[in-house]
Amino acid sequence: MTEIRGIAPLYLAGFTTAFGAHGVASVLGGESDDIGLSLLGLGLALALYDVAEVVLKPLFGALSDRIGAKPVIVGGLAAFAAASLLAILDPTPLVLALVRLGQGAAAAAFSPASSSAVARMAGAERLGRSFGRYGAWKSLGYVAGPLLGVLLVQAFGMAALYLALGALAAAAAVWTVLAMPSLPVLPRTRSTLSDLFRQTTERGFLLPTLSLAMTTAVLGVAVGFLPLLASRLGMPPLAGAAAVAVLAVVSTAIQPAVGRRHDAGRLSTRAGSTAGLALAAAALVLLAVVPHAVTLFAAAIAFGAMTGVVTPLAFAHLAANTPAERMGRTMGSAELGREVGDAGGPLLVGALASVWTLPAALAVLAGASALAAIGGWSGYREKPGTSTGVRRR
Repeated sequence: MTEIRGIAPLYLAGFTTAFGAHGVASVLGGESDDIGLSLLGLGLALALYDVAEVVLKPLFGALSDRIGAKPVIVGGLAAFAAASLLAILDPTPLVLALVRLGQGAAAAAFSPASSSAVARMAGAERLGRSFGRYGAWKSLGYVAGPLLGVLLVQAFGMAALYLALGALAAAAAVWTVLAMPSLPVLPRTRSTLSDLFRQTTERGFLLPTLSLAMTTAVLGVAVGFLPLLASRLGMPPLAGAAAVAVLAVVSTAIQPAVGRRHDAGRLSTRAGSTAGLALAAAALVLLAVVPHAVTLFAAAIAFGAMTGVVTPLAFAHLAANTPAERMGRTMGSAELGREVGDAGGPLLVGALASVWTLPAALAVLAGASALAAIGGWSGYREKPGTSTGVRRR
């Protein structure tokens, strides 16, 4: 029970980073004309959050191994709150862009440190369940963030959104200080560049990271292109947003159940990841070949199921394969893989659609997802009596 109370503040931290990323993005897009952001400026402002995360997550993950996860989490949440409140003081385009960068840098600190802390506090027998709940709260932030952001701004103005984000981050920081135990810093052996290369190319790291990257690539395409497809099909403007919401709700609902089945030994990483990525590939092909309102929402459900199955299994597999003394660096590097997939999927589909067709681009992404599924089936190794196929070192 103590472990559960200690992990609970990290669920709020996960919700906060997801709410911050998507809630602010939706508002900046809708209010760009009113606040004086050009299209180029909007694109740069939106990208700053992800750029900061890509660059800094591995660094902060390694820092959490060196000084402990708790101070990195609390410091990151405090910085997120401070950056959010800065937008209230002077909401000019330049300041909002700097705030976006600051929020991304702060999230790069507490996100991988939180994943590391979840892994260490959960214990081998509760990895799937804990990561399932952590992922569910993040998914809730992704789906509720844009809606809450728009509602806050429409009802109370731009300052209300940033005040809410600052309050959430501050509350999570205080809760973490009070409830999360201080995890001891474990002795580590010195690592050379060759050691780092070997560790990041080991099967236990590479396969789940590739699964996560493929998952976020499909997810990024779904979030960006489902509304576009809905528009091309002549559906109401809210239909595309509803499809994305369905995706997030499905993902949020099933992640805890997937985690419980994993911990009970009834769902292996190999079977779950393969099935999830294969389901996504089939949904992409269906969407490319038979574009229709029914297939649009069927694909959204499939993408949500893929995310809800693969995410907790992959993170549990990473945690089971990683020595505790370098858990932060591993989680930071895996989060980097997710960010690359999140950016690379939409970029690939957008580039191919511009020179070819959107159905063809979706088919290419389906092929990549199918290859990832095959790679997972052949690469993950199951051992008798385990659900991850590894022994915790």
